[in-house]
Amino acid sequence: MDVGLVGKPNVGKSTFFNAATRADVEMASYPFTTIDANKGVGYVRTPCPHEELDLECNPNNAPCMDGIRMIPVNIIDVAGLVPDAHSGKGLGNKFLDDLRQASTLIHIVDASGSTDEKGEPCKVGEHDPVEDVEFLDKEIDYWIKGILEKNWQKVSRRLEVTGGKLEKVIYKQLSGLGVKEGNVIRALNISEMPGNVRAWEEDDFFRLASNLRRMTKPMMIAANKSDMALEKNIGYLRELDYMIQPSSAEYELALRKASEKELIDYRPGDESFETLDENMSSAQLDALDKIRKFMEENGGLGVQQCLEKAVYELLDMIVVYPVENEHNYTDKKGRVLPDAYLVKNGSTAEDLAFEVHSDIGEGFIRAIDARTDRVIGRDHELNDGDIIKIVSK
Repeated sequence: MDVGLVGKPNVGKSTFFNAATRADVEMASYPFTTIDANKGVGYVRTPCPHEELDLECNPNNAPCMDGIRMIPVNIIDVAGLVPDAHSGKGLGNKFLDDLRQASTLIHIVDASGSTDEKGEPCKVGEHDPVEDVEFLDKEIDYWIKGILEKNWQKVSRRLEVTGGKLEKVIYKQLSGLGVKEGNVIRALNISEMPGNVRAWEEDDFFRLASNLRRMTKPMMIAANKSDMALEKNIGYLRELDYMIQPSSAEYELALRKASEKELIDYRPGDESFETLDENMSSAQLDALDKIRKFMEENGGLGVQQCLEKAVYELLDMIVVYPVENEHNYTDKKGRVLPDAYLVKNGSTAEDLAFEVHSDIGEGFIRAIDARTDRVIGRDHELNDGDIIKIVSK
């Protein structure tokens, strides 16, 4: 599962990426600092079952910090987008190609309005951040529309001759985007497309593309640079049909660096921090006071909250723990609660088996709910925090 960070140049995407992953990528105040997609690993939090079970866990794929399991997720910081990217302007083709990999998107918006439509610095408040949201939606819609329209006359004639299924044809065209056939069926139903596929016009393709984008690339808005934003800008963004999270990637990165130097006690996503070194300069202490005030007003700095909202709310994921021994909650090596898996809410025991390994999925016999010691079938829907033993051939 990949979380894509998208947006125009110079809005703080690379700072957000660095803060979320603590990777060191180039940051500068000019367009196209990011040319090739930066890839890293961030984490989403969930309570670890070990405390409830009164055990000591031995994590393998997901660290446990003070009773909080840190589940890894891939993060992609793609090239900044400029108007008409779908036509190849700027790094448009590179951006859109990188976008294919993402399961969900966090649109980094300069909520302070200090970056114009081309990604160049301007005075705070000069640019309307709502325009950036509308622009990015349109660019992605045009991109999907272009794929749909490619060779459509030839495709539609073949459909008429062979009597094939429309949804299968479109699914095949868009399969590289992570589109599922069910997405296509639902999008066709709500788009009210003309019955004669050869009569589809530009507006029809655009409407279908827009609906497919909403279904297959769910997105939320990180209102970045909110520490400098005018109150009205945040208000305008909240009126959009998107989940909005005020954030300051610069503040988050500063706290992570200070924590690494043991100047403060801070964990990503916390709503506050504790100062450990009172011998810092007055300038450092003043800066920390500004950050603390922002955190109090916003319930944190927004970076970690964005990741978790994207994964748990937009993608509707839950966390489950596969084990080999359902009585001791261990794997073959005796590690307690070794692995934590993110799976779609509504996933079954069989789905989890395939997540662990395709061979285990194909050989699925049954599963056992370790908490209740109850045998469950392949169609049993999992709950968040379940501990599951899979029995396979």
